[in-house]
Amino acid sequence: RCHNLVWSVDQWVQDWVKQLHGDELRNVVKDHIEETMQTYGSKCEHWDVDNENLHGQFFQSALHDPSYNLELFRIANAAGNSQLFLNDYNVVASGASTNDYLNQGRQFKNANVGLDGLGVQCHFGSEQRPDPNTIKRRLDQLAQCGVPIWATELDVMSSNENTRADFYEAALTALYSHPAVEGILFWGFWDQAHWRGDKAALVKGDNLQLTEAGRRVLDLFENQWMTDETHVLSQAGNQLTVRGFHGDYQLHVMYQGRELSNLKQTFTLVKGSTKTVNLNVHT
Repeated sequence: RCHNLVWSVDQWVQDWVKQLHGDELRNVVKDHIEETMQTYGSKCEHWDVDNENLHGQFFQSALHDPSYNLELFRIANAAGNSQLFLNDYNVVASGASTNDYLNQGRQFKNANVGLDGLGVQCHFGSEQRPDPNTIKRRLDQLAQCGVPIWATELDVMSSNENTRADFYEAALTALYSHPAVEGILFWGFWDQAHWRGDKAALVKGDNLQLTEAGRRVLDLFENQWMTDETHVLSQAGNQLTVRGFHGDYQLHVMYQGRELSNLKQTFTLVKGSTKTVNLNVHT
């Protein structure tokens, strides 16, 4: 993911940009979006186009054009093939702007400007325990927009590593299990570089030692939310059904204690689909 083409909150707009007006400002922004998207091309599957537009409308105000935020998406949509996202806060970790974000998402979708998804930042407050039921309720509301949701900037904070691990598990479980959520990104992981410091970190120190929160997250990703099953088929015509997590799979066939490597298969389970695998074992 690439973040971001334009940031409309006044304090993050460069001083030299604030000196521009009218067509000059429009042309500079258009050139910037086109050049940036062309420079990075296919390296960027996603772009956050107009960051935190609910909380800042600098360009719309400077141009006296309330619909200029839609124009930003039109420019980006014409400039490349990346998926284009809105991205904002107080929409999941807090519900102060959830309804406004749903309305904004619907506005962009109905305007047919190339909106591909909603980015929800998910910065939970210090010592704030994420409540899965509340998260689900807000995600359910945003899902009414009808576009995929990505958790784009997840972090929690606690000075106690075990509590922090619980917080991450609660937030990740609610996000990962929601059918509208198609991706989750952490907004930092190392205590020496995390914008919220060691209270949000998954690893710490120069040797990147896992914190308890880091160990918990890895266990979820590499064990709890992985499908690893073994089944015995004793005769021809046997069938079995496996319910698995989305992702890439390898199927191995063992016969009399050795692997039949020629029967190894790889496949992918994706949302909304099933996969049938046929095996023909000749002994």
